[in-house]
Amino acid sequence: MTARILDGKKLSAEIRASIKEETTLLREKGIVPGLAVVLVGDDPASKVYVGQKEKGCLEAGFASFLHRLPASTTQEELLDLIGRLNGDALVHGILVQLPLPPQIDPDTVLAAIRPEKDVDGFHPVNIGRLVAGLPACEPCTPKGILRLLKSTEIPLAGKEAVVIGRSNIVGKPVALMLLAESATVTVCHSRTRDLAEHVRRADILVAAIGKPRFVTADMVKEGAVVVDVGINRLEEGLVGDVDYGPVSEKASWITPVPGGVGPMTIAMLLENTLEQAKKV
Repeated sequence: MTARILDGKKLSAEIRASIKEETTLLREKGIVPGLAVVLVGDDPASKVYVGQKEKGCLEAGFASFLHRLPASTTQEELLDLIGRLNGDALVHGILVQLPLPPQIDPDTVLAAIRPEKDVDGFHPVNIGRLVAGLPACEPCTPKGILRLLKSTEIPLAGKEAVVIGRSNIVGKPVALMLLAESATVTVCHSRTRDLAEHVRRADILVAAIGKPRFVTADMVKEGAVVVDVGINRLEEGLVGDVDYGPVSEKASWITPVPGGVGPMTIAMLLENTLEQAKKV
């Protein structure tokens, strides 16, 4: 078996084209979706991500409000900016790029964003609604993963799903979203005993552990759907958390790195912002 490619680049382009069409119709009604992105400091990776988000906004026809703050910014100064953005009717979504400098508590900052403008889906209210199975602004990467899985047209209900990683950004929310689709979900992490045995049961595997090529072919069930969230920079370039070549010989579907989950994250951010603008 050779896995079929879960092409996030292709699917995200289709979603972004649809977003652009909807945005054109909204603009005719005088509503321009607005996304405010706040970057504190000079983290190189963050600058790249922010640039991608700004480009996505412009291509979709959104209004982009980029706020670049020095690394010396205090927590009070950042909270003051968020307060102003919360009250700005032209801003439908607010994203504070992580990581933040050490003098700023990210939990305090994320909680300061109004839940309806939290297009990253990290606010405790949105996470709580996700747990309760209520409508919420869903975190972008997990939302993108679910869209990729659904594009295979493989029913998720009743499937054994294994998530490697328990971060608040990917692992926990994607587990909740798979559970909402009636999958049977196991979350594995650094303290899991016999991790490989858990992984071998997976019909659907989501790897988000941050270790290059951690998931090897002997850990993967024949015909499994494998979603690789990892982005690891090695001398030979970007690699995921999955040993792509050998695993692709056993899986039925697999995401490439790059070109899998990454493009979907940006598309879901734009979609979340559009959804908030449509509620105006």
